[in-house]
Amino acid sequence: MTDENEGSRIVPMRLQKFLARAGVASRRGSENLMTAGRVCVNGTVVTELGSKVDPRVDVVTVDGMQVHLADGSVTLMLYKPAGVITTMSDPHGRPTVADLVPYDRYPGLFPIGRLDFDTTGLLLFSTDGELGNGLLHPRRHVDKTYEAILDGVMSEDDAARLREGVLLDDGMTLPAKVELIDVSRGRSRVAITIHEGRKRQVRRMCSFVGHPVIELHRKSFGPLELRGLEVGAWRMLDAEEVAALRRAAGL
Repeated sequence: MTDENEGSRIVPMRLQKFLARAGVASRRGSENLMTAGRVCVNGTVVTELGSKVDPRVDVVTVDGMQVHLADGSVTLMLYKPAGVITTMSDPHGRPTVADLVPYDRYPGLFPIGRLDFDTTGLLLFSTDGELGNGLLHPRRHVDKTYEAILDGVMSEDDAARLREGVLLDDGMTLPAKVELIDVSRGRSRVAITIHEGRKRQVRRMCSFVGHPVIELHRKSFGPLELRGLEVGAWRMLDAEEVAALRRAAGL
């Protein structure tokens, strides 16, 4: 077992998440199996719900029977609406993306990255941890393109600063692609492509150059664009789209 930070990678993962993704039971049902002492990792009974496993090396059994992750994986695209948080559960009862995707049918689904509460657009989900890790790995520099409505009129100098990279509180950003689409009523509409996945990165970058974000929408992730979906709807990716994502992730 390992206690590596779960937020930094898709694997290692929490044991109850592993059990759910393997189809043993729902997340809650998997927790009940653990607290009942029916789950072992590498021969040791594990009842602590915060425990993590690495599916590549750890041997997990339930009632003495070894459990494996399912060989088949699914990957889908969601048109995330505003007012929904990117998490699969929320202790405060707020709307989550889990309410919008077929999590009951594919209990191992997880979002690949995050979109802020008020941000709309393309959000990918998968049961393939390797794919998720690859797409989010900072060395891959997978493009993510957003369309933003900004307060104020963005000048070419402002855009040039974003293109060169700006110094945020967590370090210098990589150069971004910035295209000014139009200006109307004291607001600017821009397309911004970044290659990182820092928290609220586009919002912080735009605020840094004096143009707070009013609306933010993700148009594309890597080779895929958001097309043919209504707000709040999802669709499965086909084999060609998944293959394109795997290439972008270096897999």
